[in-house]
Amino acid sequence: MYKLSAKQQFIECAKLGKILARKCKNCAELHLATVYFCQKCGHKEFENVELEGKGTVVTYTIITVPPAGFEKYTPYAWVVVQLGSNLRISGFMANIAKPADLPIGSKAKIVDFDERGIILEKQ
Repeated sequence: MYKLSAKQQFIECAKLGKILARKCKNCAELHLATVYFCQKCGHKEFENVELEGKGTVVTYTIITVPPAGFEKYTPYAWVVVQLGSNLRISGFMANIAKPADLPIGSKAKIVDFDERGIILEKQ
């Protein structure tokens, strides 16, 4: 049976509106699935945890002059969302042209994953 890579597992979770995180078996600190040791205690053993992909916008950048291949998406924002107490993710949010479109503190959720990365929507 074919086993999905860690990256593919992360992508599949994002497509379901969730985040695949890693929980330290020593201190229970949560990390994104890309870490190899706990940033809090240095431990190297983790268990996978699926978190709801909902959180609060803490910062973003509005993109009006996009990189090659992303012209059809402008304007959009690259958004940082706080999930829970210490975990942040970043992703793509469509149709954000000015700061009034996305006040800091807005609620956001993960809705998909594609060539743009994690796709977010305002709640």
